[in-house]
Amino acid sequence: MANMQNEKTPMPFQDPTLRSKNFEEVALGYTHEMAINEAQRCLNCKHKPCMEGCPVGVHIPEFIQYLVNDQVDEALREIKITNNFPSICGRVCPQESQCEAKCVRGIKGEAVAIGRLERYVAEQGKVAKEEVKSNGIKVGVIGSGPAGLSCANDCAKAGFDVTIFEALHQTGGVLSYGIPEFRLPKSIVQKEIESLKDYRVKIETNMIVGRTITFDDLWNEGFKALFIGTGAGLPNFMNIPNENAVGVVSANEYLTRCNLMKAYDEKYDTPIAKPKHTVVVGGGNVAMDAARCARRLGDRVTLVYRRSLEEMPARHEEIEHAMEEGIEFKLLTNPIAMIKDDLGQVSGMTCVQMELGEPDDKGRRGVSVIEGSEFNLDCDYVIMAIGTSSNPLLKDAEKSLEVNRRGCFVVNEDQMTSVQSVYAGGDAVSGAATVILAMGAGKKAAESICKELLG
Repeated sequence: MANMQNEKTPMPFQDPTLRSKNFEEVALGYTHEMAINEAQRCLNCKHKPCMEGCPVGVHIPEFIQYLVNDQVDEALREIKITNNFPSICGRVCPQESQCEAKCVRGIKGEAVAIGRLERYVAEQGKVAKEEVKSNGIKVGVIGSGPAGLSCANDCAKAGFDVTIFEALHQTGGVLSYGIPEFRLPKSIVQKEIESLKDYRVKIETNMIVGRTITFDDLWNEGFKALFIGTGAGLPNFMNIPNENAVGVVSANEYLTRCNLMKAYDEKYDTPIAKPKHTVVVGGGNVAMDAARCARRLGDRVTLVYRRSLEEMPARHEEIEHAMEEGIEFKLLTNPIAMIKDDLGQVSGMTCVQMELGEPDDKGRRGVSVIEGSEFNLDCDYVIMAIGTSSNPLLKDAEKSLEVNRRGCFVVNEDQMTSVQSVYAGGDAVSGAATVILAMGAGKKAAESICKELLG
């Protein structure tokens, strides 16, 4: 019989006063009893609306029913039919706007905590390695972020000899350099990546395709198809006066130092600022990640966003956690210039207050400046988190690849680019989006590669 409690089974979290001073995981995970209790809230709907919201089509009611029956290994096996990396997705997917948004239980209460259950199953379940015979066909994957890893996994399971080419010294892409340890422990990312080696996937780091090696080199080495999953690693700035002041950095640089280069760990010599007052500009998940890292490494942190709390695109849970950790929110506020001292160091910013207008055809409300509302905000460090663009290195090197006005690769319905046998997906195609959407694009490309090379 279903558990008809209206609220989700609460997730245990680290106390905010403690976690704001460490980089240990904030969400502690369900116990077995909590997981079973939450799983019993699922109505096992015949029409499965939750699956409509999942970009990779996880068999959600099926895996939850296995869990209800205390068959955790079977639950994990069911998830892995379509989702290669549930321990990652269970932590960082925006379930509230995807699968959980479609959950029937959300009509008169809270949706089933699908993400929390997925994380529990991924941590507690075990699935035996599949035996896959090589077909001898070589496929190259450029970039080891979520899109590349997903494509590599599915191609390898289809029998291809897959090689991943990663520009950095460590694999994982945004999973490693962008998402903080307290949201996604890097040991989990590396464990998932290591599992690819069970299917003969080779990984070459410090390889910049388009610089270290070219497409022609790869074709000459016998690769029959390539997938581009290079992400959106080029940070955007506002192009306002004095934005080049010392102490104004992109969220990409800040998070890379913090996460990939482990600046938070005293065992590493990575230099990173530890200012008295950091201002983070932006309202998305990256802005929250940067602000929460800065709070742990510095003192006062203020987040400046030009719209209201209701329009903020970051996950509600991340906003709540940031507030609990003492981060100040200055809403309906927009910088128009940086202020720097005689040494060229940022010492503040000039801001204006904004007001919301009418919604556009997509329901997003416009903003306009309130005349005469200028004021100065003192700070000694600024992190710009206002979005990213597609990595330009590959498209500059391979001129035959068609890109749109945003610099993203143009693909057809099969994820193929303008070059035969070259596919692309994830943020390199869509612009900055979610991990699970990138994984979905990688899976779709792998399916197309199979069709092209195997019929």
